[in-house]
Order: sequence, then C-alpha cells, then structure tokens
Amino acid sequence: MPVEFYADYVRHLRTLFAELDQHPERFQTYDVHIELAATGKLIVYETKRRKGQTDSLYYGRSGPDGAHRQIAQSTAFAAIDHFMALSQFLAFNGKLENLKGEEAAQALTIGSQYPSCAVRFAYRKKGQPKAMSMFMIFVGFNDDQDAEQYVAKIADPSILVDSRPLRADKVHEWK
Repeated sequence: MPVEFYADYVRHLRTLFAELDQHPERFQTYDVHIELAATGKLIVYETKRRKGQTDSLYYGRSGPDGAHRQIAQSTAFAAIDHFMALSQFLAFNGKLENLKGEEAAQALTIGSQYPSCAVRFAYRKKGQPKAMSMFMIFVGFNDDQDAEQYVAKIADPSILVDSRPLRADKVHEWK
C-alpha cells in the first residue's frame, strides 16, 4: 500500500514552531499543544495566547510509570525540535481508533519503537486575515527505508495517510 511521506510538511512545521517559540510577539493568537513520545518518555509543550494573555505549561515524564514534572521551555522545545529534525515522517489518518484488540496492541507495540508526536497547532500571525489550524500525529524515521520497514511491519497500513492533503474528521493538515 502506498503511503505519503511528510518530511516537507514537518520541515515547514518546524520552522513555524521555532518562530513561535523564539518570537511569540509576531503572533496575534495561538494555541499549541505538542506531545512527543519517545523511548517510553513523554514531553509536552503547551502554550496559548488569547486576548493578549499567554498561558504556558511544559512538562515531561521519564517513563511509562513516572510522574509528570514541569520542565524548562527550552528543554521541551529542544526535544521536539530534535524530533522534527529527523529525515522522514509518516502520519496517522485518524483510523487508529478503529482497530480493536490484537490489531491495536500490535500497532501500538511496533509504534513504541519509533518516536511519535501529536501536534495540534492553531495560530494567527499579526496582520494575517485568517487563522490557520492543523492536528496530526506523526511517526519519525531516520530515512525512507526505515519508514518503509515500519509500513511493512504494521498489521494494518490503512491507518497511515495515503493521500494528501489529509482532511479527516479529527486529524487534518492546515486549513
């Protein structure tokens, strides 16, 4: 089954994320929630600006049974930026929730071997006529071969995006 690669999309997203992190004053409003899961650890970068008020929270968990603890913004940013610097990405199309029992367990077990990142990003830059938003879940790989091996290993590759732009009920590219 052919799948769509997202390296170009994540490169653009990485640039936008860095701009928001380093120059939030360029944005009229934003609502960003990014969760990075890698090697059993979790990093969350959450920030929101609305009506001139900004609220942010950055936290992590060191393992599946570890407690959440606050971390520095720079630490959360660095971890997510490192993920976005990988060479290739695949995206889930929102059908993962349709898997049941053994299929779901198998998809999640294989997926835990690779870093994944859920990104909900909505913003409006100053002077922009309209807001933009997206919500996607990416899996990162070192190269195209790693991504293709991942597709070959999972029980149901139909849970991955096979045509772009993605416009599903819950997940979507920029709109």
